[in-house]
Amino acid sequence: MTEESLIAEDKAEPPSCSPEADEPPLSPSVFRRKFYPDVSDAQWNDWRWHFRNRITSVEDLSRFIPLTVKERTRLKLVSARFPLAVTPYYLSLMDLDDPCDPVRLQAVPSSLEVAAGAGHEDPLAEERDSVVPGLVHRYPDRVLMVLTDICAMLCRHCTRKREWHHGGWIHTPAEIERMLDYIRRTPQVRDVIISGGDPLTLSTPQLEKVLSALRQIPHVEIIRIGTRFPVVLPQRIDEELCAMLSKYGPIWLNTHFNHPNEITPEAAGACDRLLRAGVQVNNQSVLLRGVNDTVDTQLKLCHGLLRAKVRPYYLFQCDQVQGTEYFWTPVEVGLRIIEGMRGHTSGLAIPNYVIDLPDGRGKIPLTPNYVLTRTDHELVVRNYEGHISHFTNPKSAPLPRKPKVGVTAPPQLPFGWTVTEVKNEDRAGIRP
Repeated sequence: MTEESLIAEDKAEPPSCSPEADEPPLSPSVFRRKFYPDVSDAQWNDWRWHFRNRITSVEDLSRFIPLTVKERTRLKLVSARFPLAVTPYYLSLMDLDDPCDPVRLQAVPSSLEVAAGAGHEDPLAEERDSVVPGLVHRYPDRVLMVLTDICAMLCRHCTRKREWHHGGWIHTPAEIERMLDYIRRTPQVRDVIISGGDPLTLSTPQLEKVLSALRQIPHVEIIRIGTRFPVVLPQRIDEELCAMLSKYGPIWLNTHFNHPNEITPEAAGACDRLLRAGVQVNNQSVLLRGVNDTVDTQLKLCHGLLRAKVRPYYLFQCDQVQGTEYFWTPVEVGLRIIEGMRGHTSGLAIPNYVIDLPDGRGKIPLTPNYVLTRTDHELVVRNYEGHISHFTNPKSAPLPRKPKVGVTAPPQLPFGWTVTEVKNEDRAGIRP
């Protein structure tokens, strides 16, 4: 079978997938007893063991997922172009008999990845905006450091899927020094995002060298780390890592839960360890067809995140990356999700729905339209229940005049407080 024949076959018989997204998979403990009976607790709780034992071939995958000869042939063709890697831990979260399981869809290759589509290798123009290799400077006050293209798991919707063709690499110390030197020479940079691949594939001492160097740059105020390890391999968030991160705050960690089935006790424990080390945790999910493209799934995901003390930060429209077209949803789906959540849960549980624009134009937030009409004097709006209200639009008030030289300006008081004379003292007092 060739790639051309596979594409033609998919066009003739497009696969259908209607997952029962909220059905939990088998227990990870059952998975472990069945497939890894001789693995000790110490090994299973060691992230290095999981990383070394990642499933990286169709032959390995067929040990866990029942595949026909034809399916194996198809997946081998896909993985030759877009490789496969998944940790035993993440595999244990899947319903291995359900091809539409929402966890499986994110990790197991699909023949649709090689179907001709409208995607681009680098839709966000990161390579164009790289000021030195590995360092993207797009927004005025922040830069993106890409330290490696290695991940614990190769997510099928990955934004940097183009890097998979180049094999696993880590930027050399000399290359990292070039990035650091640019940041030192660019004082408007106050925020550095460390990404990959996944930067937590680096050893803790390797990562500490980068964080230590950044903290020696006076104008770097905030460091952010983008990682999916709390989701796909939470064992990586160990005491050694947390103790190291605690020395270099403020650090914000942005992770990537896409479905409530990913919020396991192990994942929640990893987030808790980060928080106790002073590292704030945000979630950036991607809207994926068949995975999390319903109001109910997003509500369960965001409620689960809040219970794990993780802030739902972004819901991204899926980037228009080559090989991800089958995950794309219309923008209207995302707007309906946000509208369906608003008013039915706390605002804390509602992420910002954003598009990262093609050609490196940056992120824009999208919100449902609640304003029906607008005049200079009034807005006609609807609430989450569809009720119509008239809201008076206040006129702009002139700004207070600057006091003349030699004239003392009155004190700025809280609303409802007044200035009174205080007996026995030659000064003004304040009282409510």
